[in-house]
Amino acid sequence: MTTLAPRPSVELSTDRHDPRDDWPDEARQLADHLAGIYGDRDPLPTIAGGWVARQKSRHTRRAYVRTFKAWEEYARSTGIHPLQAKLPLADAYAKHLAKTPTRNGKPPAETTQAQALAAAGSFYTYAARLQAVDSDPFAAVNRPYVDPDYSPTEGLTDAEMDRLIQTARDWAPRSYALVMLLYLTGARIDEILALDASQLGYDRGHRTLPLRQKGGKRRPAPVPPIALDALLAYIDGRTKEALFITDSGRRWTQPEVWKHLRVLARRAGIPQAATIKPHTLRHQFITDSLADPNTKLQDVQDAVSHSDPRTTQRYNRRRGMLDNHPAYGLAAKLAGRLQAEPGESS
Repeated sequence: MTTLAPRPSVELSTDRHDPRDDWPDEARQLADHLAGIYGDRDPLPTIAGGWVARQKSRHTRRAYVRTFKAWEEYARSTGIHPLQAKLPLADAYAKHLAKTPTRNGKPPAETTQAQALAAAGSFYTYAARLQAVDSDPFAAVNRPYVDPDYSPTEGLTDAEMDRLIQTARDWAPRSYALVMLLYLTGARIDEILALDASQLGYDRGHRTLPLRQKGGKRRPAPVPPIALDALLAYIDGRTKEALFITDSGRRWTQPEVWKHLRVLARRAGIPQAATIKPHTLRHQFITDSLADPNTKLQDVQDAVSHSDPRTTQRYNRRRGMLDNHPAYGLAAKLAGRLQAEPGESS
């Protein structure tokens, strides 16, 4: 009988490749941040980095890093390792979120709280798959109620939108191009700022920009002629670098855009200039498009990549709730009675 002998093992290279080198920047940065706190031998940096690396879009990865850092810092402040957290600590964190002021001095909106809790739950679902934890401590946490018909974004009137556009046009080509693209494409600010100047394309008679949306989805957004003229005047033949750059040539960042947009809004005399944000222009794109009787809800939904038409309609419903509120009719009748001469029948 022939005996079977094991095959010689293949000699492993001593020059090993670290799979973490293949992670997106956000995942590596989070892992390095946590390693600086817990050390290289603790499993948390690798688990958290791997969880972030799984997310398809840069927008989601950045949001998850931000929310996880807040949760980790809270857990650490109590002396509890995040991988040892249980339901009571998760409950306490939910209450902490609900009362902690943000940069505007107010607690975060219910949607922001719900997103933070959902992100933490996503991390523990991933950690449980790796058998690093027994269960998700956030699974039974009471989540804040989020009204599906409410949008906190403050809208603009037609006159206010026109003043903002005119102010941006008079300020600088970059300002004008930014405002026109945000308003006329309905894009999110991170989608616009992620673009390079070389990505302005052409498709069947349309000038387009390839937007990478939430979940990693891609769609070409048409650039209307008036927005295209503003954009071409700004990039002035550039085919390299980011689409929107600073004076020093680096990519424009979201915080810088938020600050600049508020400067423009103050100059334009917008009442809510202190709270205006890039999403205001996306909100305006949706509501102004839906106000056009020739525009279909489905077309607007597709343009902004909403999976549910109720999400699209939510932006519009807030405008109708204010414009058609019975308070105005009641106030008009009251004003008429108050202005009537004494003894005159109303």
